Amino acid sequence: MNRITLALAAAAALAGVVVCVVPSAGHAEGEAGALSGITLPEGYRDWRLISVAREEGELNDVRAILGNDAAIEAYRAGTLPFPDGTIIARLAWSYVPSEENNEAFGRAQSFVAGAPKNGVQFMVKDQARYAATGGWGFAQFDDGKPADQAMLATCFSCHRPAEARDFVFTRYAP
Repeated sequence: MNRITLALAAAAALAGVVVCVVPSAGHAEGEAGALSGITLPEGYRDWRLISVAREEGELNDVRAILGNDAAIEAYRAGTLPFPDGTIIARLAWSYVPSEENNEAFGRAQSFVAGAPKNGVQFMVKDQARYAATGGWGFAQFDDGKPADQAMLATCFSCHRPAEARDFVFTRYAP
């Protein structure tokens, strides 16, 4: 009798842990982005690299574009539009000279990532939920907190010129 009770208690505890740990729609629990309802995806920094970019002007940063498994599969297959469940992340940093690298090269030529800039941004594909914005939900998190609604309201208008590529700027760099 004690073994059965212990086994049932262990099974109930395990089920409770699984329910609490498994996030809905592939996202971690936490504060949701104001307009989109998107939460900060767990483990996004371990996603695969799609590409890197250097932006000038007001942005003036270096950035890495990462994708979850659905994004990588779609990029590799050349699938457009991207399937629901695709999540693309943008991480950006200031760039600073690397004195150590420059010393090794014998001249000033090397820059590396400095301080993070403009939080971490996400595009989440869900045709039904985000129909008004081309099937994409947009979110930005600054120090783990969602950006304000005014900032998020500008995302889709900026992505509109990339409509032929399902509103995604970044091309895959295999």
